[in-house]
Amino acid sequence: MAVTVRIPTQLRELAGGASEIQVEGKTVAEILGALEERHPGFAERLHDDSGELRRFVNVFVADEDIRFLQGLDTAVTDGQTVSIVPAVAGG
Repeated sequence: MAVTVRIPTQLRELAGGASEIQVEGKTVAEILGALEERHPGFAERLHDDSGELRRFVNVFVADEDIRFLQGLDTAVTDGQTVSIVPAVAGG
């Protein structure tokens, strides 16, 4: 099943400058794994040493934050969009 992954500006150099990438997978974990396979370097930037998403990385499936769904086990269906959004801090 093809899913579109939206890549934030800060990570586009890992994807050859692409703002969106099509990958296959049934869960967010599979999608992010496929992204790492095609474009090495994403896992290091997105995951901590325990394999969880870093605190400053937000992932959305169809505009829903996966932290309020099933986390990395959140199901993704064909045609959906997964967005990687770095947290913004400032004052």
